[in-house]
Order: sequence, then structure tokens, then C-alpha cells
Amino acid sequence: MGLNPEALRIETPSFAPGAVVHVAYSGGLDSTVLLHFLAHYNPRFRLRAVHIHHGLQALADDWAEKCARFSATLGVQFELLRVQVDGFDPAGPEAAARTARYEALRGLMQPGDCLATAHHRSDQAETVLLRLLRGSGIYGLSAMRTLRAFPPGWLWRPFLELPRERLYGYAQEHGLRWIEDPHNRDPRYSRSWLRSELTPLLRERFPQVEESLARTARLSAEAAALLDELAAQDLAHAARGESLAVGALQDLGAARRHNLLRYWLRQLGFEMPSADTLERIQGEVLDAAEDAEPLLAWAGCELRRYRDRLYAMSPLPPVPVGGPALAWTGEQLALPPGCGLLRLPQAPPQGLSVRFMRGGERFRPAGGAHSRTLKNLFQEAGVPPWVRLRTPLVEAEGELVYVAGVGGSGRWRELFPSHAAEPAWLEPPVGAGAG
Repeated sequence: MGLNPEALRIETPSFAPGAVVHVAYSGGLDSTVLLHFLAHYNPRFRLRAVHIHHGLQALADDWAEKCARFSATLGVQFELLRVQVDGFDPAGPEAAARTARYEALRGLMQPGDCLATAHHRSDQAETVLLRLLRGSGIYGLSAMRTLRAFPPGWLWRPFLELPRERLYGYAQEHGLRWIEDPHNRDPRYSRSWLRSELTPLLRERFPQVEESLARTARLSAEAAALLDELAAQDLAHAARGESLAVGALQDLGAARRHNLLRYWLRQLGFEMPSADTLERIQGEVLDAAEDAEPLLAWAGCELRRYRDRLYAMSPLPPVPVGGPALAWTGEQLALPPGCGLLRLPQAPPQGLSVRFMRGGERFRPAGGAHSRTLKNLFQEAGVPPWVRLRTPLVEAEGELVYVAGVGGSGRWRELFPSHAAEPAWLEPPVGAGAG
């Protein structure tokens, strides 16, 4: 019934020297077994037991004290973290508590550290069922992984292939005591309802239901990996710097195009668009007229098109309009939100200032035969409209002498004879390097 320590050691990843393994320790059966196991059978680990205090239970303080005492008996450092759970989160209280936990745990980690959780095969089966009922695709059904990146380190679930019965057997063999959280039996919560109501019925008819659902997760993970390989190939063909070529996207069939968009957005760290949103991307963005400026937004992401390029970005702050020019007196100048900052290798001369487009500006780049409108210069350089409105315009005593992304005038060359004195535009809006 107990766990085989040698078998677990085979599955133990090679963490960086000095890395800390932070054990998510609730005090329940599963995490108690995990902490005890790692403390006894993996003495080379630098362990830290981390208990999250949600403040949702009257006995929460008592639980924290019990967890601290048990950690001390194992000689393991103990950390108590208090979190606030948003009771009005549209995703529900379970999701809000989970998000709060993981963000708190992530905040403790240093690069290369590992977060260890006690998820087991029953948890995996419940996750697959929940995602199936919510209409998840292959990526959702692949559920949890034994080891995955969790910046700034790793997330490790060493018990994921084990049935909960083996953890219970281990606890009995070693005389472990644990906390019973009444939330785990409260049918108001979806996972608790599955555990107490649905899973027992499924087991009566399908005794291997948990093993079968866990196998579904493994097969889905394999299928998702194949889809990622295909998407990576398509991305190599469609990528244009930080954007995608619309023409290359249109050459793909709908399923393959959707796969590439999901992969690309996931690589950029954005929330996955729904099936309806993917259809809207096609109709409202990709199929838009070439001279249109379409914008499609969903949670935390804005998708924009300019000419044959598709860009994904975080929501942009308002365009800086009106107001006085910014005096540029030091080597670095912070610009309004969403506009980045400017940096020079030397202090600028007196009378230098920065403002943004108002419309109708004309500019004559060094070596140019005559002045031209900024709009024309931006169009020629392929600068998207949202970047133009946030592009810093440098003036010397009221005369426009430098346009970020375009270059300097003859007067700028007089002020800064060395080409090494070109301003560096740091953290500009996405699309500023369109070219």
C-alpha cells in the first residue's frame, strides 16, 4: 500500500543546485503525505512548507498552527502566507481561491525553484471531467502535467499517476494525522460535488473510471504536443517579427489557422480566445479591408491589423493628447503610459522637449530634399496608426528635430554630430518596429 521511495526518485527532476522545493501544504491528507515523503526520502532537497491562509474558515488559524508544528517535527522550514479571495470573481470562488494561492506561492519562488503540489490521479480525473463538461478542447482535456514550467521555476506533481488510496495507505503506515476541510465535502463547489456525488456513481458502473480519465489526459497531452509541433512550423512560415502575416494565415484552412492563433497567443502569454472569438478574428480582422484599422479585444488582449500584419498586445492606455511638452533634461525621459521611454548616451542640450502628434506636422529628415507630412513618412515606413499616435516627437526650441523610428533632421545632426547619439526608444508600443 505504501509508496516506493526508489520509484519516486526515478521520477524526480534534476533541479538547479541550491533550488528550493516549496511544498504547497494545506494540512490535508495529500499534502501531509507529500511533505512527509519528501522530508524523509529526499533529504537532498531544500524544502520549505508553505501554508496558504485564505481566511475562509473559522478554524483557519488553528490549521496554520498545526501545519507549523508538523513542519517543525520534520525539520522543515515553514512559511505562512495570507491571501485575499475575491468573492465576486466571475470565475467563481474555487477559481478565485486557486488563483490567489498560486500567485502567492509564485511570489516566494526564486529562479530555478520548484513548487510541489500533492495532486494525484483522482484529482486528474476530476479535472478532466470538469473540463469535458465545460466544453474544453484537447488542451483542456490534457489537464495537469507531472512537470511544467511555472516561472520563475517549475511546478512538480510527483503523485499525479498514483491513486489516492496509496496516499491514504502511506499515511496509515506512518501514523500521520491530517486536517479535514469541510469545503471538500460541500456540494456547492463543483469539484466537491463531483467527488461526493458523481464519481461514486461512475465507479459503480465503470470501476476503472479514474484510470481511464487519467489515460484520456495523457493521450490528449500527446495530441496537444503534436498540434503544437504543427503550429510551430506554421508560425515559422507566418511570423513577421512580432506580428503574423495575414496572407500566410489566410492560406491555411480554418482548423489549422485556429491552431496557429491559439499557439501564438499562448506563447505571448494571452488568455485563449473562445471558439466564437476565433470566428470573429476571421470575419472582423483578417477579412477586413486593407485600409481598415480593425480592433478585436477580449480579456487582457487586443488584436489589431495593419496592412498585412496581425498584432497581439495588452490593452493600450489612452493616447497622450494635449498638455504641455515634456522637458527632456536628463539622459533618460519617461514617456506617458504605453509610450515607453527615451534614452540618450549623454545629457541633452537645453531647450529639448518631447510631445506627440496633433495632426498636420511636417518634417524634413537629414538629407531629404524637402519636408513631408509625418503621416506620409509613417505610411512609407509602415508604422501602424496606434504607434504613430504614441511616437515621441523631439523638439529643440520649438522646432521638430527628431521623430522616433524615422530619424533626425539636419538640425539634430548639428546638435548631435555623432550617430552614436541617436536616442534609444525603449519599450515602445507593439508594432513600432514594423518597418
